[in-house]
Amino acid sequence: MMESKSLSTSDKLLTAAIDLFAEKGYKSVTTQEIAAAAGLSEKTLFRQFGTKLNLLERAFDRFHYTEDMARLFNESIIWDLHTDLLLVSRTYHEIMNRNRKMNMIFIKEGDQLPGLKEYSRTAPEQLMRNLTDYFKAMTERGKLIPGNPRVQAVQFMVMNYGAFLNNLDDEGNFTSVSLEEFITASVQTFTRAFTP
Repeated sequence: MMESKSLSTSDKLLTAAIDLFAEKGYKSVTTQEIAAAAGLSEKTLFRQFGTKLNLLERAFDRFHYTEDMARLFNESIIWDLHTDLLLVSRTYHEIMNRNRKMNMIFIKEGDQLPGLKEYSRTAPEQLMRNLTDYFKAMTERGKLIPGNPRVQAVQFMVMNYGAFLNNLDDEGNFTSVSLEEFITASVQTFTRAFTP
């Protein structure tokens, strides 16, 4: 768990909840346990979040990649396919791995929690829009072979999500290939395939 002295009350509760949910499962953890792990009262938890599900949803909001990736597309794109896709891929993996516990909670229990699956689609849908718009703009600039930009976005996202899942349990199925080697080779292949 993160050092709690410098964290706000909300952050203490979010961090404690994520740690406990990842360890024991959402349904097995009580609000009393979360509050105790955060060094706060259960009353404070209810004042801050109302319900355990609200707490989980706020954790997804707080620790997912929507804002970071939107900022990347708005501020860091240089319209060079290889450079841009390396940045997108590396940033995606950095955020996904930083938020490994949240992702494990969703993968293990997303289907069992009412509304969470739909709620957690916000970030991937935003990334899909960003990539689709990017591929469309690159085609218009003559820097990408004409095709369906949404399909291209799906290809790129699935490739990266698959690599994340492969390494999720820290053992990985293909341990002889590092994540950086995968990113570099896959972006190079993607760039060669789609550059006119």
